[in-house]
Amino acid sequence: MKPTVPFSKSILLLIACAFLFATMNAAAQRRGRAPQKSTSKAAGLVDEADKLAADKKYPEAIETYKIAIRLDPNYAPAYAGIADCYDLLFAWGFASAEECLPKAEAAASKALQLDSQLGEAHASLVEIFFDELNLREAKREAERAIELAPNYAMAHHWFGIDVLSPLGQHDRAIAELRRAVELDPFSAIINTSLGYSYILARRYTEAITQLRKTVELDPNFDYAHSMLGDALAVTGQFDEAIAEHEKASQLTGPNNPPTPLMRLAYTYAMKGDREKALAQLNRAVESRRGPFVNAFGRALVYMALGDKNEAINSLEESYREKQSNYINMIRVHPFLDPLRGDPRFERLADQIVPPDSK
Repeated sequence: MKPTVPFSKSILLLIACAFLFATMNAAAQRRGRAPQKSTSKAAGLVDEADKLAADKKYPEAIETYKIAIRLDPNYAPAYAGIADCYDLLFAWGFASAEECLPKAEAAASKALQLDSQLGEAHASLVEIFFDELNLREAKREAERAIELAPNYAMAHHWFGIDVLSPLGQHDRAIAELRRAVELDPFSAIINTSLGYSYILARRYTEAITQLRKTVELDPNFDYAHSMLGDALAVTGQFDEAIAEHEKASQLTGPNNPPTPLMRLAYTYAMKGDREKALAQLNRAVESRRGPFVNAFGRALVYMALGDKNEAINSLEESYREKQSNYINMIRVHPFLDPLRGDPRFERLADQIVPPDSK
């Protein structure tokens, strides 16, 4: 008689297999491909590079994509991956726009030259146009990316948080991000962006619920703690917000820009603790890592301290430095509400997101 597996172990084995299949399926969906074994060494290397990029190991990912290209110079997804990595190096504050965006654009263009129907490459252009503060073209590329690769989670993600949310189309943005979560339920960044979209839509209860779920999904994802801190701060739960921002700062590590410290300074300022707010602001400036200090974050601190003129000066600096992840939200971010109606602020908002952008 063949040995049998106890019932409880059989159930555990089935659950493990289901989880493995879901993980493989999600990884494939991130790139818009049907789940299948890699058909070449180049494709396998691109899968490895995708995982490195998901962990913010962008230089290592770029090198892995380049190895894939040496094996197969005509493999377009490798170029799209390189484009995303250079864009994200800038977006997360590791390098300047001048260093990254031309390389990102060249890689995306090469991918489209090799395969004009590659949805991934059109999605890469979404982020490039977003970083160039051109939401109209970003929207056009996002719609094309989704048309070509409807199951590519990041296309829905970027369309939602980087195009529709800045334009104030919150219901559509949330719908796109929910679709992205359906396609890639284990992605910490997509789940966090869904929570952020709720903040921008002023749906704070849903934001807090979503971001708490995300922190449970990945307790070590600093950005999720930062966004949860923002959601708690905007609802006046300052002590809890401070705890989340402190956790985010601890998780950020020595090689990342000190953005959580700016958020911590803002929260102390909103709480009315001017001394601690200025101390955290100075700490952020002194521990500067990357090409620039987060001028948008500094603007929020000055605004919370009551210095609207200096806040707008910092927003103008953020615009000059193309700090797109932040400044593109100028029309919708609730933290900026005290500045609305100020003529200088409104002129700047019109430059960044023109009234006819929708």
